[in-house]
Amino acid sequence: MRSETVKKGYQRAPNRALLRSLGVTDREMGLPFIGIANAYNNIVPGHLHLRSVSQKVQEGVAAAGGVPFEFGTIGICDGIAMGHEGMRYSLPSRENIADAVELMVEAHRFDGLVCVGTCDKIVPGMLMAAVRCNIPAIVVTGGPMLPGYAAGRELSLIDIFEGVGRVAAGTMSEEELGELECAAMPGCGSCQGLYTANTMACVTEALGLSLPGCAAIPAVDAAKLRIARESGERAVGLVREGVRPRDIVTPKSLANAIKVDMALGGSSNTVLHLMAVAREAGVPLDLETFNAVAEVTPHICHMMPGGPHSMLALHRAGGIPAVLKMLERHLDDAPTVSGHSILEIAKEAQVADPNVIKTTDAPVSPAGGLKIVRGTLAPDGAVVKCAAVPEAMWRHRGPARVFDGEDAAMEAILHREIAEGDVVVIRYEGPRGGPGMAEMLSPTSALMGLGYTRVALVTDGRFSGGTRGPCIGHIAPEAAVGGPIALVEDGDEIAIDLYEKRLDLVVERATLDERRRTWKPPERRLTGMLARYAQTVEQANLGAVQR
Repeated sequence: MRSETVKKGYQRAPNRALLRSLGVTDREMGLPFIGIANAYNNIVPGHLHLRSVSQKVQEGVAAAGGVPFEFGTIGICDGIAMGHEGMRYSLPSRENIADAVELMVEAHRFDGLVCVGTCDKIVPGMLMAAVRCNIPAIVVTGGPMLPGYAAGRELSLIDIFEGVGRVAAGTMSEEELGELECAAMPGCGSCQGLYTANTMACVTEALGLSLPGCAAIPAVDAAKLRIARESGERAVGLVREGVRPRDIVTPKSLANAIKVDMALGGSSNTVLHLMAVAREAGVPLDLETFNAVAEVTPHICHMMPGGPHSMLALHRAGGIPAVLKMLERHLDDAPTVSGHSILEIAKEAQVADPNVIKTTDAPVSPAGGLKIVRGTLAPDGAVVKCAAVPEAMWRHRGPARVFDGEDAAMEAILHREIAEGDVVVIRYEGPRGGPGMAEMLSPTSALMGLGYTRVALVTDGRFSGGTRGPCIGHIAPEAAVGGPIALVEDGDEIAIDLYEKRLDLVVERATLDERRRTWKPPERRLTGMLARYAQTVEQANLGAVQR
């Protein structure tokens, strides 16, 4: 056991003395030490209940013959950080979380690891740390929030964001928005739809690093406590069996995870996060893999925000095991932390509601829910959640409305300065230029709330998993490093063709060359971690990881 480094031999008497001060007994000195990375805090709704989840993990570890040691990580609520400077810190927090878990694991020589977390950057950061440290590990995701309810329909956070646009349009009063605000978010858990947090939970389960069923169990369901305890027990089993994350995270399991993502129509942010996890695991993964998988994987679950179904509906329909059941013939067999292979889990699963989880013969769409597009505006690629794009906008040509930053675009949108047919370009929001590649749920939701149906939005920043509509993000190279998006001017024609996976700036090369001669990136005074991040972050097509 790795932990013998700190507890075996007379030279380690000082180390053992410190462990004894924690209450560790003589018997426990001979047992596996299991670190529990808990992202609990009381500012993120998805984390509010993680104390009780982690407590059950600790009980499971102890029951199985291990010694649990809990430590904390940070967590940022993207919804609370959305629409202001705080959002620039969200993606960089992923690297901070990965580093924090690595620091605790390596400094204390834990034999195994349980990651307890929810929400957008926390689970990806923990996954990165798990494969980086490569000690036996299992992930317990905290589960989705129950839907809100008002006026005979279910609600989610996106209803509030889009309500802002409706107030601006005059189709909703501020009082009505206030009523929605009080009804939409009824308690703890990650936001109700298949946004980034829940997509990453589903992807983690499909990857094989969570126990079957974990992803979709609601935060308030006692089944979440039971699976947390079982995960703690299983963590000790993984140590004894010597099963490590890199035994599970392989080209086959990553392909399976992407297939489930495509089948669900998940968040575009999973492209960044899976590429980062693959890089830590030493597994090749590039943007074209996502397109290749999308071409052969049908979209079988019409989930919020593009569709009607919440995570609660997915759970009641059988969760990720039931999705695996429908995808069985598309999957490669691969091991999981449960001790059962992914195909064994699929074979045992049952689909309880075929209206939520459709068959691959009668899918929502014959191709997956994400696409990678390229073209003269995005030579190194961009990402679109095509599952949430109306078919009428899969092909679109329109004049550019260019904004150097989200704030300027948001002001123009709310003042109805955008016309139907426009392509809104928001730039200098990329990994380096933002910095931090801010999510832009506010502008996209405002467009929806205002009633626009033929406005596209393209950016070198990111979109929330809650975004719907013709929104293309992650454009690489970004404006701050001189990508073509930096050269776009108002009125330039932009052509979008999702059928052909193209995003083109329809401007003569000579004109662009002339613009480039006078182009200079805007100067931003940065301090602290954002300054360090901007100096070291890679482009979006490489996962926006730090060098």
